Amino acid sequence: MRLFFTRVALALIVAGTAYAPSFAAVVSFGSGANQFSMEFVTIGNPGNAADTTGSPNPAGAVAYEYGIGKFEVSEDMITKYNANFGTDNSLEITKDTRGTAKPATSVSWNEAARFVNWLNTSTGNQAAYKFTHNFSNGDIVLWTSGDAGYDASNPYRNSLAKYVLPSYNEWYKAAYYDPNKSGGAGYWNYATGRNSEPTAVASGTGARTAVYSQPNSQGPADVDQAGGLSPYGVMGLGGNVREREESSFDLANSSGSSSRGIRGGSWSSNSIPLESESRTNGNASGSDSSTGFRVVSLPSSAPPAVPEPSMMVIGTLFGLGGLMAKRRMKK
Repeated sequence: MRLFFTRVALALIVAGTAYAPSFAAVVSFGSGANQFSMEFVTIGNPGNAADTTGSPNPAGAVAYEYGIGKFEVSEDMITKYNANFGTDNSLEITKDTRGTAKPATSVSWNEAARFVNWLNTSTGNQAAYKFTHNFSNGDIVLWTSGDAGYDASNPYRNSLAKYVLPSYNEWYKAAYYDPNKSGGAGYWNYATGRNSEPTAVASGTGARTAVYSQPNSQGPADVDQAGGLSPYGVMGLGGNVREREESSFDLANSSGSSSRGIRGGSWSSNSIPLESESRTNGNASGSDSSTGFRVVSLPSSAPPAVPEPSMMVIGTLFGLGGLMAKRRMKK
């Protein structure tokens, strides 16, 4: 019986100390009539190997668990950002007006970064990107060693921020990596979990479909009708609209005016821009009607190196100890 209690105690310790964060959540931003929600999908399997067959090469290795928006940022979200913060602060974001559920296009990288900063500051978090002016489409400056949250490996992003634009590695992993791939974890050529072209559709959620090869006049599908899901469960990473990376095209992140990476293809493109080997770029202050973006959610703090058992586990262990003591007394 003592062996039984010992095994139970050890199991409880493991259960109570395991660190298993999850980013699968729906988070609300704004207030009142101008509140909106953003759904995040957990991208797990930290420490995965990089892909050496795509562009850039290597790509996709991420050392930490994170979340990524299941859908592209919608027009409705930008409209409500403007009502909550942008217009009154001379930081209004301009966009196309196809419909509230359509992806927010004609939004520059700088404007997308302003939106992400507000996601942080409106929820009590650190702004991700450093702006030194008060208009929406000016370039960022780099964080420096004198700034709290400075990260020498990425001077664009403040390491204390919770919400950010996806780095090239974060976007690539969410799109192409499959921890359950037959034969072992690895990468696919398309974000639908296949090496063959997805079925082209105008809209919908069918498995292994994507919104591409459509007439330009049609425009993108609603963000929740943008084709099949990636292996992690993210929609529209291939097709519908192209998406902005946080990273500069040269991967150096050494200048606020550098050209930024763009991925994924659009509703009117052929299948080539959907491939893992395809990456293009655009100016930080430039915008076009076929490019949108999505948001990444990061850990608010790193897990402790040696997690402490919870009070429930500690209490249970005391209880087990008491039971064992009573059994000895009866003997």
